Amino acid sequence: MKHRVHVRDLGVMRYADAWALQEELFKAMVDRKIARRRAGLSETEPNTELPLPEGHMLYVEHPHVLTLGKSGKEAHLVASQERLAELGVDYFPINRGGDITYHGPGQLVGYPLLDLDQIFTDIGRYMRTLEEAIIRTCAEYGLTTGRIDGLTGVWLDADQGMAARKVAALGVKSSRWVTMHGFALNINTDLQFFDLIVPCGIQGRGVTSIARELGHAVDFHEVQQKMNRHLAELFGWEEATFSKD
Repeated sequence: MKHRVHVRDLGVMRYADAWALQEELFKAMVDRKIARRRAGLSETEPNTELPLPEGHMLYVEHPHVLTLGKSGKEAHLVASQERLAELGVDYFPINRGGDITYHGPGQLVGYPLLDLDQIFTDIGRYMRTLEEAIIRTCAEYGLTTGRIDGLTGVWLDADQGMAARKVAALGVKSSRWVTMHGFALNINTDLQFFDLIVPCGIQGRGVTSIARELGHAVDFHEVQQKMNRHLAELFGWEEATFSKD
């Protein structure tokens, strides 16, 4: 049985609003799993009265915002609060893994809320699968990307030491094998905003975007569609609905 997933294009949405939506959907999925467990149902057993929780895939483009993961360091924010206010950049310490990162216009942010009990129960594999979808999407634009041992994310020139450039960052949370938060892929992103931070807490490594590597802007929604196709193939989900909010 394929995991059913509701895909939503949220358009441009402030980070706080998207986070609240994630929390609402996440809680509903976890509550459903708790109710099923109390009813004596297995994690994958069909039931009419208490059906399996269906997943959600949220795509969004945020106005300028910095987020700091629970294992991150405040020192990796190198700009003052006054400078952030001047630039109109929001700042949120949040409950995902990872360090500090930037989200903003031209960047595709994806929040998969999936019940891994219906797919596979392995967070490391889950992270590598998200990375693989990004790697395959970049390959459709002629870009060879990869991973760096010990570092989460997707990189150009991954085997070139300090010349490696990060094109996508990841940070997730999981409870009862339900996931939230996700990935951020730089498409047409203004990379100057990464100067406000030590990206993902990694000193000396650069960041890049698909547009910078190709030398021209890229159709944002085309990239989103390619990402969704690769995610669906890799996770084996069935798209239950699609909506554009």
